[in-house]
Amino acid sequence: MTTRRHLLLSTLSAAAALSAPAVLAQASRPIRLIVPYAAGGPIDVTARVLAERVKDSLGTVIIENRPGGGGNIGADAVAKAAPDGTTIGISAVATHAINPWLFSKMPYDPVKDFAAITQMVRVPNVLVMNADTAARLNINSLRDLIAYAKANPAKLNYGSGGNGSAGHLAGEMFKRDAGIFAVHIPYNGGNPAQLALLSGQVDFNFDNLATAAPNIRGGKLKALAVTTLNRSPNLPDVPPVADTLRGFAIDTWWGLVAPAATPRDVVQKLNQAFVAALNSPEAKTRFAGLMAEPVPNSPEEFSAFMRNELAKYEKVVKASGAKVD
Repeated sequence: MTTRRHLLLSTLSAAAALSAPAVLAQASRPIRLIVPYAAGGPIDVTARVLAERVKDSLGTVIIENRPGGGGNIGADAVAKAAPDGTTIGISAVATHAINPWLFSKMPYDPVKDFAAITQMVRVPNVLVMNADTAARLNINSLRDLIAYAKANPAKLNYGSGGNGSAGHLAGEMFKRDAGIFAVHIPYNGGNPAQLALLSGQVDFNFDNLATAAPNIRGGKLKALAVTTLNRSPNLPDVPPVADTLRGFAIDTWWGLVAPAATPRDVVQKLNQAFVAALNSPEAKTRFAGLMAEPVPNSPEEFSAFMRNELAKYEKVVKASGAKVD
């Protein structure tokens, strides 16, 4: 009798092991979180904050930086990884919304090759002018800027971190929606573009709020509007562009994805762990220092959001004429 009971228990244990979700198989293996950008930037910092917060629920999460190709190299590594829950990665506005229209050849499909886990954060962009230039032209609001541009066609210019950058595309959206013209001057990166604005070489920029905030507070830059649909808690006195140009919304965002064939139960477990981490007071405090707003959501919500962003940027990139061969 004892032998028969022991045999039955062994059989049941073996069956349970075979039917256990794949996520249990990763218990003895760390999760690899691929960041498609260099270490030290805001995306890398937020990934490391969350990796620390989920270690009790998911175990060790190792950050692997795979920069290059505008983020495409790292994103492609995620797309082609084994779909067993041990490799996940960062998806960003560049890798999953802009690059597919900017690059003539893409190594991955931004929709078919990934399973959404959750959005992580968004960082508003902000339309800023050199404070001295704004005072000289008597521009105190977004409406003032639009009115000046219409009364003085082709006299304004704006800078960006390069053709196809978020600042460039925000500028093109703004020109289109406002019905104005301004010359685009691309620079080799966001920092040179901001220096050009501070020195008065360009009239306005759409800059990342985290980058622009110190000079806004210091009075060197005048913030006219943020690019999120609603006001940013980090700049509550500055209205959104959408208050003047209905529906205008363009910001920097990133989130978490897995290879497309990752089982649903694994994705759900990852979602639960990272959403809890995003909602933790510690993460919110750390992110606030980066002007980043946590945006935890469901896999279905994040998937729909990325599809909408992809469709939005198709029109913007094609209208801008920007292309990377």
